[in-house]
Amino acid sequence: MIKSHNEWDTLKEVFVGVVDGAHNPKLGKDLHCINYADKDNLHGIQQGLYPQQVIEETQEDLENFVNQLKSFGIKVRRPKPQNQEEYFSSPHWDTNGYYNYCPRDSVLIVGDTIIESPMALRSRYFETFCFKDDFINYMKDGARWISAPKPRLLDESYQRENLDELTLTNVEPVFDAANILRCNNDILYLLSNTGNELGAQWLQNFLGSEYKVHVLRDMYSYVHLDSTIALLREGLCLLNPERVNEDNMPEPLKSWDKIWCPDMVDIGYYGDYNHASVWIGINLISLTPNLVVCDENQKELHNQLIKNNVEVIPMRLRHSRTLGGSFHCITLDTWREE
Repeated sequence: MIKSHNEWDTLKEVFVGVVDGAHNPKLGKDLHCINYADKDNLHGIQQGLYPQQVIEETQEDLENFVNQLKSFGIKVRRPKPQNQEEYFSSPHWDTNGYYNYCPRDSVLIVGDTIIESPMALRSRYFETFCFKDDFINYMKDGARWISAPKPRLLDESYQRENLDELTLTNVEPVFDAANILRCNNDILYLLSNTGNELGAQWLQNFLGSEYKVHVLRDMYSYVHLDSTIALLREGLCLLNPERVNEDNMPEPLKSWDKIWCPDMVDIGYYGDYNHASVWIGINLISLTPNLVVCDENQKELHNQLIKNNVEVIPMRLRHSRTLGGSFHCITLDTWREE
């Protein structure tokens, strides 16, 4: 079933990503401007398959997470792994693939609608193919299903001439779904290196007057929103104090109770594979309005959540910084029940 209006209603069905074949793609201007925007050059950047230790340990952690979800009666689906080493091309560029580890990045669920996002990285152009069979079945059961206009992702979609500005330009609608958090009829949309103004405009035009897309500016330029804000339940949010303040507070959250996230425990990363900051610890998933799954290392955060009547299931995801995604990133909730 496709029915998910926010980030906190009781979870009934969810995709959990897979790490099989996880791969660092061919280097290009897109990667330099997004994943490696902080680097002057791409010398020494890893390409090819992730180390086997990372894959095996993550597979173990994902299976434990899946079993925990199933113990609550939650239906779990898994995307079909793709051959990420295989090259593909458009008329303008060629690349190979990335991974199927973070379903949150490529698909947005709004109510009964599946939206495949126009992603910023060329290597993720066909990533939603891993869901295709499931989405066909959802459509047969009545879900609405659309793919946002496929971007050309020409070189002019990216810039490094002025790093005080976003490296993703505004020549066509581009956004990763993980730039977005859903708050019923309010949609929070982070303007960043993976989501531009035209992407927000396309989303608002598509969703229509029933929804309000709130564009968040001058908050966090690097990539996604879910290491900056977590919506725990109606009226309660978790905020990253290094990125959110009273001046850039999203309008729908101004009246909410706020938990200002304590300092994160740095879980480290494997070798040179650093694809997320320490704030990946904010990246939790709500199973109900009063229950979350959160990284087991973030004990001070657990204490703050518990003080606000949010129970915590601590779980291990050893390579969340290495792979660039924790419990919110690696899931895509398709059905939540109020």
